[in-house]
Amino acid sequence: MQKVFFISDHHFGHKAIIDFESRPFEDADAMNASMIESWNSVVGKNDKVFHLGDFSFLNREKTAHIVAQLNGYKHLILGNHDRGRSRSWWLDVGFDEVSEHPIIYKDFFFLTHEPMYMNKHMPFVNVHGHIHGQKYEGKNYFNVCVEHWDYKPLTFEQIRDSVVVSEEQ
Repeated sequence: MQKVFFISDHHFGHKAIIDFESRPFEDADAMNASMIESWNSVVGKNDKVFHLGDFSFLNREKTAHIVAQLNGYKHLILGNHDRGRSRSWWLDVGFDEVSEHPIIYKDFFFLTHEPMYMNKHMPFVNVHGHIHGQKYEGKNYFNVCVEHWDYKPLTFEQIRDSVVVSEEQ
């Protein structure tokens, strides 16, 4: 059975992110290798992954090499650092789908790179990235940045169940 996963902000090849976000890696190469391993430890070949932006700072060849190593059907929602490259560039490096705009998933989850304004009456949960180690308060936000989740994509069920539990509290 296919699982659906969510993750964001890998920043493959971005050496400075190690210091910016206190990532536990010696250098960008070690970070890249570890994040590929973490991804593949949970995502199977037939699973689907929504990457919510800021995927790679590397050139076309190196980015394609990383994408090829990652399990699953990969759907990229462009982040602020991805937008300097065209949608076709991202498809050429191996993403199966690329979205320039947010997506509503299962009529309830608003998938974006940057957190969107969500008042308490909004009928959605905003699954987002962009803010790395920070967190927005409230039941309408769910941050899937790699720093919060040991660099592993989260399943739809993990997010859904977390949202349901927080609503019951």
